[in-house]
Amino acid sequence: MSDWLSERRGDVAAEKILDAAERLFVRHDAATVGMNQIASAAGCSRATLYRYFENRDALHTAYVHRETHRVFGELAQRISGIADPRERLLEGVLIALRSVRESPALSSWFASTQRPIGGEMAERSDVIKALTESFLASLGVDDVESRARWLVRVMISLLVFPGRDDDEERAMLEQFVLPLLTVTDQRAR
Repeated sequence: MSDWLSERRGDVAAEKILDAAERLFVRHDAATVGMNQIASAAGCSRATLYRYFENRDALHTAYVHRETHRVFGELAQRISGIADPRERLLEGVLIALRSVRESPALSSWFASTQRPIGGEMAERSDVIKALTESFLASLGVDDVESRARWLVRVMISLLVFPGRDDDEERAMLEQFVLPLLTVTDQRAR
């Protein structure tokens, strides 16, 4: 008789470990949280932790990808009623920035007291790349690969060095990002 729950058990265990890591990221800058702390918080041995995540980078990647899907899901839901591509882009970026900042665990990835590992993770994440490219393509943006990479860098910059307030960030995005990332009547011809 086969264990039909065995695959699901692994998923549950990995999620439990990521949840424990998230609790630690709320209390400590993500760059300072070690595998021993995560194993202890998850209530498992280091051997068990390493069975699911071969190293801290793999755990960080899994956590970032899980949260990226959550942020993009929330973003998609919140902008679904906006028809204008420029407004969808502007609101999408602002919602994503706000979502990261409002999450104590995610905001620790951009802490100024330690190396801001969130930027490093965002730069090399295939999930962030794919979802950003897909978002831009849905707005009619051309050359989505290079523009998505640039947009991620702009967002990292704003997460590490935020504007004075929401209005200033909105104005910066309207002035510098929207003209480069939206389809204009002239380009559409």
